[in-house]
Amino acid sequence: MSHSEIAHIRAQIHLEYASSQAGLSGLAAGTARHEFITAKMERLAGLHTELIELVGEEEAISIIANTIWTPQEQQKTS
Repeated sequence: MSHSEIAHIRAQIHLEYASSQAGLSGLAAGTARHEFITAKMERLAGLHTELIELVGEEEAISIIANTIWTPQEQQKTS
């Protein structure tokens, strides 16, 4: 397992998620907006798969959750 590879994937996850969130509140509307967000979510799924290969399924989802949500946000959903 390469820590730099995981750090790189975490950075990509952060950027993809932030971009999709911006798409939700941006000025774009309709089909283009939906396609944009779908593409971002598909990219996140690919990054999740990469993480699973590196660290296993449980650690991968933990890394993603800790990358896109603060501990306070995570507690709100439990």
